[in-house]
Amino acid sequence: MAEQKDNAVVVIGLGRFGTALALELVEREVEVLGIDSNPRIVQGLAGSLTHVVAADSTELEVLQQLGVDEFRRAVVGIGTDMEASILTTSLLTDLGVPDIWAKAINRQHARILHRIGAHHVVQPEHDTGKRVAHLVTGRMLDYIEFEDGFALVKTAAPTWAEGRSLAESQIRSRYGVTVVCVKRRGEDFTYATADTVINPDDLLIVAGKSGKAERFANLT
Repeated sequence: MAEQKDNAVVVIGLGRFGTALALELVEREVEVLGIDSNPRIVQGLAGSLTHVVAADSTELEVLQQLGVDEFRRAVVGIGTDMEASILTTSLLTDLGVPDIWAKAINRQHARILHRIGAHHVVQPEHDTGKRVAHLVTGRMLDYIEFEDGFALVKTAAPTWAEGRSLAESQIRSRYGVTVVCVKRRGEDFTYATADTVINPDDLLIVAGKSGKAERFANLT
């Protein structure tokens, strides 16, 4: 049974975020225990998740009875009830769950979750808004920012690079970014090399510091 728990996730709080996450995990053939305090939500997800129960996640005894301490990974998706989110995350820490993810509704909430033991804190609305802002204000087709100001950008190839290999265009030395992948029209993405020639209508995946990657994407 312990081996099964290694490939299992407990998702606590089955609002829009928690439900979407839990259903996606099931699609990936991950065992999911869903927990929510609302019986109607639980009833609606019966049969869609591996296990789903109506329970109060702020009670230590309840979590122990459900075997939450046997899970290696837990996600606290509780939204507007900040107190319940914090208490639940704290209890997961006390139970020794090795990998705790928690949803925060603002930066203050995020700081508290980090301090009480959450290993990863996500702010879906904030992160999505920040990403869309980058896309709206530039020529980027997609944008993913990581820690320390590093980003991956999907963008159309600049016209001045067409017909040149990456070595000839000197994109890395001139702009401080690396072209990781190239997608031809009607083809899949392929890894780029120094000999890769940029064609009209190519799409590029570019990696580098956020500011440099964004500036490169805005070149024409």
